[in-house]
Amino acid sequence: MAAGTAPARKLAHARVLLKADKGPEGPGWVDAAIAEAVEISQPTISRIRQQFVEAGLEAALNRRAPRRAYARKLDGEQEARLIALTCSEPPAGQLRWTLRLLADKLVELEVVEAISHQTVHRVLKKTNSSPG
Repeated sequence: MAAGTAPARKLAHARVLLKADKGPEGPGWVDAAIAEAVEISQPTISRIRQQFVEAGLEAALNRRAPRRAYARKLDGEQEARLIALTCSEPPAGQLRWTLRLLADKLVELEVVEAISHQTVHRVLKKTNSSPG
């Protein structure tokens, strides 16, 4: 027997569909028996069956792509201003820029209306820049 490399979720969903098959060659098990055999809850089995009926085999086996679109907090010009600020001299009395100082300075310079230090961190991490 060959070893598979499919994700466990996909294999479990395939086992559910095989056991639920009511065709001439399928066992046609009820949800309670499938739940016990495959160790998946009955509501999950119902969802798998419903996905199969409504959207087909691929939808029942594979995860759906996320629907949410994430809007960027900073556009390219604003990111460039952040990076330039990071490379500049830190404020008087500071040895280096901190993420919070950078966020506050971007607001002070009216580059953005508001921004968190976590967003500054994500942008700098993405561009491989670091404060100081």
